[in-house]
Amino acid sequence: MKLINIGFGNIVALDKIISIVSPDSAPIKRLVQEAKDSKMSIDATYGRKTRAVIIMDSGHVILSAIQPETVAARIDKNILDSKKKGGE
Repeated sequence: MKLINIGFGNIVALDKIISIVSPDSAPIKRLVQEAKDSKMSIDATYGRKTRAVIIMDSGHVILSAIQPETVAARIDKNILDSKKKGGE
């Protein structure tokens, strides 16, 4: 299982991520609120501003304080490092 750091030592399973989006649009704000209401949200911001919303295949919504581009770059780096080591 490949893991990715989403900030402040919080780690999620790479294979379970569906999308990484910015929290600024109204539909994403509604999605986050619905996840909070149904106890399907995980706040990994440590009290900081939410900058990325990570949607998991289980329906969980994870809030991160790092930019979506940064999360994506970490995923790309993880995949490249895996290939260099002879992984998948």
